[in-house]
Amino acid sequence: MKTINLFVSSRPARRMLTFVSAAAAALVITACAGLKDQYAASADAQQRMAAEAAADTKAGASVDTQATYLKLVEQMQKEDLWFASLAHIDALEQRWGVSPESTRTRAEALRQTGQAAPAEAAYKRLLGTPLASAGYRGLGLLAGTRGNYAEAVQLLAQAQRRTPTDALLLSDLGYAQLRAGLIEEARLPLMQALQLRPDSTQAQANLALYLEVTNQRDQAAALMNANRLSEATRLAVREAALQIRAPGGLAAPVAAAASTSTRGEPIVSPLALKPSRWSGVGGMRTAIHTNPPASNAEAPFSPNSTSRGTP
Repeated sequence: MKTINLFVSSRPARRMLTFVSAAAAALVITACAGLKDQYAASADAQQRMAAEAAADTKAGASVDTQATYLKLVEQMQKEDLWFASLAHIDALEQRWGVSPESTRTRAEALRQTGQAAPAEAAYKRLLGTPLASAGYRGLGLLAGTRGNYAEAVQLLAQAQRRTPTDALLLSDLGYAQLRAGLIEEARLPLMQALQLRPDSTQAQANLALYLEVTNQRDQAAALMNANRLSEATRLAVREAALQIRAPGGLAAPVAAAASTSTRGEPIVSPLALKPSRWSGVGGMRTAIHTNPPASNAEAPFSPNSTSRGTP
């Protein structure tokens, strides 16, 4: 067997071979470095993706909870998205089950969307729970919209005994008492409502209504001027007072005013039973010091409108 040895004898050929070998070695080194950089970049990207995924998971776990979902529903209801809130309440209860809190938000949404019968059933389910005050209040509001103010007073009083510092509840109670003919009884809760929530237009309008009904028109005008109530709201207050003072006016509910006047002004009707919202335990601020007398129309009435604020 013959062995063939390849031997490059010429000097140019040897130089060419050396150059090719060096180039090949350089290519091999460059390729290794490139692969190494690619692997490092890929590892860094994977680490970043894993960290982001872990952060998303942690954030999702902290956000996607029953309490957070309830806050979302409550925020929607504050923005008057009552129909949409009903869909989210369905989703909430499918995931976490029915709770007193979800029942309360459902009852409010049903009432605000004109579904009185299921709203009443939902409110009644709250009576044996820690949210019984919301149940009594809702039932009182429904009674008020039917014009049954005597029943509304009884139910709202039950709610007020459980949450005595809820300003809007006190305002509802005082209004129902006015409509039920309990004029002097209405003074205390209406005064409490305004001092607890001096920024509440509902409380301002309802107290102005009490002053009008008790012939304290100068004091009513002073209150409405101090709080810059619109002309449309003032007209609604005066019309409501006329109906309450008229024979048989106590039994007939005041017609609800439109949301805006013909001049585009917002209207805040003293009919406070329908639009009222549940507000938990209510405010604690007593920034306005007002104490109009029960019947003396000549006594001064000077609300301190500069010290208003949100509790």
